[in-house]
Amino acid sequence: MKKNPVIPFAIIAVLGIVGMIILSGVGVNQMDEVRGEGENGGTEEQSEGGETVDADPESIFQNTCSSCHGADLAGTGAAPSLQEVGSKYSASEIEDIINNGKEGGMPAGLVEPEQATKIAEWLAEKK
Repeated sequence: MKKNPVIPFAIIAVLGIVGMIILSGVGVNQMDEVRGEGENGGTEEQSEGGETVDADPESIFQNTCSSCHGADLAGTGAAPSLQEVGSKYSASEIEDIINNGKEGGMPAGLVEPEQATKIAEWLAEKK
């Protein structure tokens, strides 16, 4: 008595298709939830160009700058500490550095100008 070798492959194929359908449905639901978070007053606001901009300078820093400057502003080997940057630079000087970069590793244009202003004002308070 020989077993039909096609049946195990058919079962695997059917299970795979059912799994893909289930995962697609879950993904669509999650996409709707993510869209809803942005529309329901998250920490974002619209810039003049229609792009969303984080309203909280601390969250902008955590998302953009903390990988080099550290989550606690203590700096890393790649970037200096920003814990007392306000005693060294004014808010406008910090904003200029954020927008235009600085020789030695600080790249220019990592954030939008509106975000740079918010971050600069926040960092200028660190004395």
